[in-house]
Amino acid sequence: MPHAIVTTAERPDLAPVTARWRWEAFARGQGRTLAEVAAAEAATAAGTDPMPRTWVLLADGQPVGMASLAAHDLDPRPDLTPWLAGVFVAPHARGRGHAARLVAAVEAGASDLAIPTLWLYTRSAEGLYARIGWRTVETFPYRDRTYALMRRDLTPAAR
Repeated sequence: MPHAIVTTAERPDLAPVTARWRWEAFARGQGRTLAEVAAAEAATAAGTDPMPRTWVLLADGQPVGMASLAAHDLDPRPDLTPWLAGVFVAPHARGRGHAARLVAAVEAGASDLAIPTLWLYTRSAEGLYARIGWRTVETFPYRDRTYALMRRDLTPAAR
C-alpha cells in the first residue's frame, strides 16, 4: 500500500475531511460546531503562515489520518509553544504505524522551521508517543480527566 503525506495547504480539497475528523475526535461537545471547525480548517489550508499547518496521510490515494503543528493547543498552558496537535487516524486504518508517520512529518516540518521543542497532551496515547521518542513532563487534570503533558526535543540529528 503506497503512502504519501501532504499538507492541506498543498491539497486544500482535503480540508473538509480533516475538519470532520477534527470535529468528531476533538471538538464535538466542546462548544464548536462542525461549520466553525470547517471554516477554521479551510483558513488553515488557505493560509501561508507556518502555523497552524495540517499534514494528511494518504494510503492508496485516500486520506486515512492527520496531524497538525499549532502555536497553541492547551488553554491553561499559553507559555508552551508550539504543539503537535490533532493526531488522528481513521479507525479502519489504525494499528499500521500511521500515527508515527504523521508525527514524524510534523516533527520534520517543525525542524524545517528551526523549532527546538514540540509539546503535546494526551489522555490515551502516552505509550505510543513514548515509543517514538516523546517524554512525559507531568500529568494534570483538565476538563474532569487526567492528561499527560509530553515534549519532544528536536535534536540536530532529528532535524
